[in-house]
Amino acid sequence: MYFQTKLSLLYIAAGKKGKGTIITVSGMALWITGLPGSGKSTVADEIKARHPAFVLIRMDELRKVITPQPTYSETEREIVYRAMVYLAKKLTESGHDVIIDATGHLRKWRELARQLISRYGEVYLKCPIEICIRREQARVETREAPKDVYKKGAAGWPVPGVSVSYEEPLRSELVVETDKVSLKDMMQKVEDLIARM
Repeated sequence: MYFQTKLSLLYIAAGKKGKGTIITVSGMALWITGLPGSGKSTVADEIKARHPAFVLIRMDELRKVITPQPTYSETEREIVYRAMVYLAKKLTESGHDVIIDATGHLRKWRELARQLISRYGEVYLKCPIEICIRREQARVETREAPKDVYKKGAAGWPVPGVSVSYEEPLRSELVVETDKVSLKDMMQKVEDLIARM
């Protein structure tokens, strides 16, 4: 049998003489993906505010620890994204619920997370790049993200959607067009996904 809480599932199998044996304690992981400026951090922060027990992993914060002087090369990104997926995996295996706030421009990294994390959900914030650029230029709080990323992308920096491709998800659990949906309605969709997981 199992007991279900709002954030995690605790599976218990009956043992001898009425004693229970814990089989699995598994948290969930939600990867919020999309172009820079699509609204990932806004959604991640709102989830965290509503569910304080969630562990929030931001790629930009993690990168500052793993690669203090980032080059944003594909080799470096491969290492950092794989480290992030591994961290999320270990946290969920310990019963923690996790939010991943990261562009993850290559599909293979998101698919790696899906492969390794048993309770995994992908939220794709779809937004036209023109609107993402305007949002990125206007935002005051960067949450550790580099400033003026689209300007830097135009100058040759490897920026998803500009100088490197962003591979759209093929099977996200939730797709939200953030230029057409209010934050309130968006969060209702996210809450529905969390309830289903």
